Amino acid sequence: MDEMISRSEGETNLSVLLRSIQPFHNPGEYVFCTVTSAQSNLDCHALGWFQEAEGCTLILPREVAEQFQLSYSAVFAWITLSVHSSLSAVGFLAAITQTLAAHGISVNPVSAYYHDHLFVPIDRAEQVMSLLQ
Repeated sequence: MDEMISRSEGETNLSVLLRSIQPFHNPGEYVFCTVTSAQSNLDCHALGWFQEAEGCTLILPREVAEQFQLSYSAVFAWITLSVHSSLSAVGFLAAITQTLAAHGISVNPVSAYYHDHLFVPIDRAEQVMSLLQ
């Protein structure tokens, strides 16, 4: 019988989440690429991936994409919201994306178990950090 591991499910209170964002700008440049399943050997280099009907989307460091001669359309900064947000939290990313949209900043959010991550245009990263703080 498999033993279940108990883990904290994170914060759900929107006002607590918004007060506790603690953004962290991860070093590097990141890109979104699409590959076929035949190129899945790239998975080990990916920060994240998602399988869609048209192909597999990979989030890769820019230098990896270039090493494997993968095309991409934009370069992003990766900002981690250090607060441990619950996957059940309501309105957290909506509030953040609304703020960024009000300043004309696109964002590609990714939610993981412990944190939310924002991929924003590389040239707007410092502005995003200021807005989030």
